[in-house]
Amino acid sequence: MSNAWSWYVIAIVALNILGCVWLLWWTAKRRPGDPKPEDTSHVWDGDITEYNKPLPKWWINLFYITIVFSVGYLFWYGGLGNIPGYSGWTSTGEHDADRARRDALLEETFGVYAGQPLAQLAHDPQARELGRSIFVNTCAACHGSSAQGAPGYPNLTDDIWNWGGQPEDILHTVLDGREGVMPPLGTVLSGIGGDVAITQTAAYVRALRSPDLQQTLRTDQMAAIGGKYFDSLCIACHGPDGKGNQALGAPDLTVGSSMYPNTIDSIRTTIIDGRHGIMPAHRGLLGETRSRLVAAYVWSLSNPAESTPAGQ
Repeated sequence: MSNAWSWYVIAIVALNILGCVWLLWWTAKRRPGDPKPEDTSHVWDGDITEYNKPLPKWWINLFYITIVFSVGYLFWYGGLGNIPGYSGWTSTGEHDADRARRDALLEETFGVYAGQPLAQLAHDPQARELGRSIFVNTCAACHGSSAQGAPGYPNLTDDIWNWGGQPEDILHTVLDGREGVMPPLGTVLSGIGGDVAITQTAAYVRALRSPDLQQTLRTDQMAAIGGKYFDSLCIACHGPDGKGNQALGAPDLTVGSSMYPNTIDSIRTTIIDGRHGIMPAHRGLLGETRSRLVAAYVWSLSNPAESTPAGQ
């Protein structure tokens, strides 16, 4: 924190401690002219009298001991802004030490799987179970506990991969993350052919993804015009046939499954506003070995035949 905030904290702490000391001293002291404890004139029901007696000395002394303890605590552990405690203890250091102990324990647990090929890990039922537990704790918030995804988050159980579905591709995704950007094209298309151009392009993309609509690419005038807009703006990433580019993370627009609904309104939203998807890197959080385990588990979901030992 800045020096100004540090001095502010020091002042608040000092005023609170001194204020407590003054309050105890002031309220415990009797002064000349004060009425006797019995002379409060507070009487109820004729025989119930309220007294004003001071607290017992032992009770007051306990309060003073508490104040002395707090001063000692601040001296030992710190708490006066940027002034460190005599012991050198910090919550950050405590957290790091505790994390180091737990990481060492985890490395001992997962050490037997270090450096093993992902296909080999996927064949090991125990390794897959460990990968599943890591996935549930780390990845299920976005991809779901069953790994089937949600709008904006890919389904990891099918064979559709924006960044490649080979074991090493998945490991790279887990370790270093991915960032996919679909730029907004609404302004560009509107400038070429008005708002209808956006709808025409959306109709073409929807037909690409729907086998029952493939014929409309040749017969439907709206989709046909949208195809021309697609060829001029979209093939740089998605290719002339709409099959995407895994090097860029551009999805295949000809498959039936997608992260967003295959409706005209949803596709229009994508065209107008673009999409920005981020898969965070987990190298620092999980480390190499745990990342390999979870990557092997994810790969096994879409390759069940290859990841199951023969005879099972």
